[in-house]
Amino acid sequence: MQTENYYLREIEASDIQSIHRGLSNPRITKYYDVHYETLEATEEQMRWYANLKKNGTGIWWGIFDKNTDVFCGAGGYNDLDKKDRRAEIGFWLLEEYWGKGIMKEVFPKLFELGFNTLQLNRIEGYVVSENLKCKRAIEKINFTYEGTMREFEIKDGKKISLDVYSILKREWE
Repeated sequence: MQTENYYLREIEASDIQSIHRGLSNPRITKYYDVHYETLEATEEQMRWYANLKKNGTGIWWGIFDKNTDVFCGAGGYNDLDKKDRRAEIGFWLLEEYWGKGIMKEVFPKLFELGFNTLQLNRIEGYVVSENLKCKRAIEKINFTYEGTMREFEIKDGKKISLDVYSILKREWE
């Protein structure tokens, strides 16, 4: 699967170094539920990716630069509900790729995969309310803000509110 400048490939066990590079960076994981200090700890994330596919509850892809084959980040679906035809989308980029328009270029391909291949009707995004940069970005790619789940999670002893966004298949078409 390709865009003009990037290609997506299912995450494989051999991607562990790249995944660790991203998910060990506190600036990348600041608003996420995962953070791995060591390569060995990152194996937990690799098992999570593998189990999504094995259990039919999601799938994630690595995002690679077409010209250099360099790993830029990852995106995909989890919490896939086949009955209700919905899933949660997730996305992260290595810091050096922030602000380069990758999200805007890759998300249409992720939507195509979600709506056409996975047969989703609804794609959901949950964003930590304080993550203004991410909220602005997903609003630019036609997600609709649905509301805030106040003090929904506790991370490092701090109460975290999540903003709920979605896009429906009929809105995408």
